[in-house]
Amino acid sequence: MTAAGLTARRAGPLTGVVRAPGDKSISHRALILGALAHGVTDIEGLLEGDDVRRTAAAMGAFGAGVERLGEGRWRVEGRGGLAEPADIIDCGNAGTGVRLIMGAAAGFALTASFTGDASLRGRPMNRVLKPLGQMGATWICRDGGRLPLTLRGGGLKHIAYRLPEPSAQVKSAVLLAGLQAEGGCEVIEPEATRDHTERMLRAFGAVVEVSEAGTDRRIVLAGGQTLAGCAIRVPGDPSSAAFPLVAALITPGSEVTVKGMLLNPLRIGLLDTLGEMGADLAVTNVRDEGGETVADVTARYSQLTGVEVPPERAPAMIDEYPILAVAAAFAEGPTRMLGIGEMRVKESDRIALMAHGLAACGVGVEEEADALTVIGGQRGNHPVAGGARVTTHGDHRIAMAHLVMGLAAEAPVCVDQPGMIATSFPGFVELMRGLGAEIAHDQPAAA
Repeated sequence: MTAAGLTARRAGPLTGVVRAPGDKSISHRALILGALAHGVTDIEGLLEGDDVRRTAAAMGAFGAGVERLGEGRWRVEGRGGLAEPADIIDCGNAGTGVRLIMGAAAGFALTASFTGDASLRGRPMNRVLKPLGQMGATWICRDGGRLPLTLRGGGLKHIAYRLPEPSAQVKSAVLLAGLQAEGGCEVIEPEATRDHTERMLRAFGAVVEVSEAGTDRRIVLAGGQTLAGCAIRVPGDPSSAAFPLVAALITPGSEVTVKGMLLNPLRIGLLDTLGEMGADLAVTNVRDEGGETVADVTARYSQLTGVEVPPERAPAMIDEYPILAVAAAFAEGPTRMLGIGEMRVKESDRIALMAHGLAACGVGVEEEADALTVIGGQRGNHPVAGGARVTTHGDHRIAMAHLVMGLAAEAPVCVDQPGMIATSFPGFVELMRGLGAEIAHDQPAAA
């Protein structure tokens, strides 16, 4: 038997107003900090994909009271710290979740074992383990720093850690561990990465000092600080909003508005890039919610032009390169994306999978170790043909990106393992259908 997939095909224009699911990065952090805090944290707009649900279950296993009150509404009753879990923590596919949880757990005198699905077990944890080890944590794991992994925490000492490469996950793990470290911690970033942990620590009552010297960004967190539960409203995830927005840009006659989208300046690299490509984007109703800037973003069908995306922009849009590659396929001329080697160690090797999927759909593509060039065919003699069945290796962003491509390609595009989309964007298919997209489940067929 051949497993069922999802197929997207050309239909009419996409129109409507939608709300993106809650931001995954902020959702993870709200649950973890709520568990570390004293008292109750009420969360609205929590992303209820599998990744975040795994983190919620983990916080319960570490002793916090975690309760779902309704759609997107959760309550965490923190005990002011983490207790030793009675069983293995299964983080599923949640790379952000497991790295941040390990950082938080390292601060307490406990032993905790972590595992995940096949994809997560294949992803190295060394970048997080290195600073945690320097602080005093110990562990045993598979070769290459891979899960399953057993961590022993407690007795941490101060660290001043300079990130070898930009990584919000590593920074956040160190900061969470530093809450319990003698003397706290300091993290030096050579390039600024998403700052949700710093912002949310302040919301929970912590003092976090951030300064800049040249290109370096220095974050200092004093140890021994007590967190207090608070109310958190999770804004719409820009990484998820990117899919309906780009779909509108490449589908003739379309106009789509995403309400309540996070506009953190360290998360809007895709909007900047699409603007440079000539996208018709309008940002309205800009407001502050819980220390984060949010707005409504409207995208209209546009004639796009290829650009060069500089490497320093990668931290602000690392999860959006798959959907940018789709926009680039419908642009005029080449789009060159530089400094994106981090994509090779995500849920999959996203550079290789995007290059393979694009090529299978008739798009010119050039793959390098840390770069990807897409040769757009708009107003050229080689329109996006489509017509391929794309192997996703269970990567939700690869699946969604190729489905968006199928909405504007000459022939339908099919993806395998569509169930993984729910890890970050539950309701993706229903939301896109509500805008007018034609996306259907295939029936299993005999091989």
